[in-house]
Amino acid sequence: MRAGWCDGSVRGILNAPAARTSVSDRTQAHTAELLSAIARKDRRALGELIAVHGRGLTLVATRYLGSPEDADEVIQDVFLRVWRHASRYDPHKARVKTWLYRITVNLCVDRHRRTSLRRFIGLDDPPVEIADPQPSAADRLEDRHTLDTVRAAIAALPARQRMALLLSAVAELDTGDVATAMAVSPGAVEQLLVRARRKLRAATNQNEDQTP
Repeated sequence: MRAGWCDGSVRGILNAPAARTSVSDRTQAHTAELLSAIARKDRRALGELIAVHGRGLTLVATRYLGSPEDADEVIQDVFLRVWRHASRYDPHKARVKTWLYRITVNLCVDRHRRTSLRRFIGLDDPPVEIADPQPSAADRLEDRHTLDTVRAAIAALPARQRMALLLSAVAELDTGDVATAMAVSPGAVEQLLVRARRKLRAATNQNEDQTP
């Protein structure tokens, strides 16, 4: 999504103050209705969908890719695809939230592969360490050193483990929805989460052992 009203809409809505209603306040039926309206090229419906799901999708993309700029482009592309292909959504196959994260996962993986290749051949520099763009109260209260250790451990996880963990912990999808978003079996998701959490525990324990 490089130009046009969609570009401005996504950026403007994501940068606006948080909406008073949360995702939990919106029923599956309502969000499915939004997609039906988007299929009819209703811009207000797209704006509402972005307001409800945009920040969560952006957070997962940013944590996965390690770059706010890359995540911003991915999320713009997500909603451009929603605008173009909303009529393809099938409520019998997945919830709207799961469908959106499936699109986001695919675009994140594609972007990660392209970026890794460019860095490998020397076309791009590695990303600089970034601060959380919207630190939560828990982040501010948490011990800074431990938090940095956990974030570094998450960034060091294999890509599939990192995505499964982010979809589970950040997007708050259940195992079945994570499996749908990643196009794997629920059993595979459970194994990815077990391995990811084991590595995070090991990193945290090592940090505690080294703390004076």
